[in-house]
Amino acid sequence: MKADALRGHLDALLLATLDGRQLHGYAIIEALQHRSGGALDLPTGTVYPALRRLERAGYVHSVWSTVGGRQRRTYRLTQSGTEALHDERRAWREFTSAIEGVLENRSVPVQPTAQA
Repeated sequence: MKADALRGHLDALLLATLDGRQLHGYAIIEALQHRSGGALDLPTGTVYPALRRLERAGYVHSVWSTVGGRQRRTYRLTQSGTEALHDERRAWREFTSAIEGVLENRSVPVQPTAQA
């Protein structure tokens, strides 16, 4: 899968991969690859900066731990990260519904907007 196709979705993919789990960076990369049937094979140079960005945003917390006899930084979602993942999933459902409506040549019900 082309990296351009992931633009704007990487954070959501990382948050979803960490949902309910604590993983070190390479395990996150492996989980993404496994869950995507091999379509997502992201380089460490893409994943680690994104994890640091998510940590700065308060969505992910990391700690050093020993995994297989090696010191590794492990990551887990914070409460804010869980809430952000919920929002990302909702936005993804809305996005895919709209795109499917166009590609399948069918109408999609208009979502009501919140009034201020």
